[in-house]
Amino acid sequence: MEIRNLVGGTATVCGPDLTVGEAADVMVEERIGSLGVIEAGSLVGIFTDRDVLRAVAAGADCTSALVEEWMTADPDHLTPDVRVSDAAEWLMATGYRHLPVVENGQLLGIVSIKDVLWAVNERESGGD
Repeated sequence: MEIRNLVGGTATVCGPDLTVGEAADVMVEERIGSLGVIEAGSLVGIFTDRDVLRAVAAGADCTSALVEEWMTADPDHLTPDVRVSDAAEWLMATGYRHLPVVENGQLLGIVSIKDVLWAVNERESGGD
């Protein structure tokens, strides 16, 4: 199975000028752990639940601190043709929990470790 099967072709995104608190609200509302950060139509970063925790732990004012101050800029990403097993190995090796999936410069979605575990489990149980 390829990673393309795990993303729906859209990702929840924000701009770099959103506040940490606003971004956290979006993630809670959407029940997701990360946002793609888009500027001028391009992926410039990823903002995750870990970034929210880092900001809070550092004493940042989440009503004024901006996503761009806490995001991971120019994040590693996957292409949709990467096999799920290869993505699982990469996630384990890097410690990432979320990876953008990009094709031809466009963000297709963000795959999470949970998505990958689900796919691996499906394959192991004969669902592939």
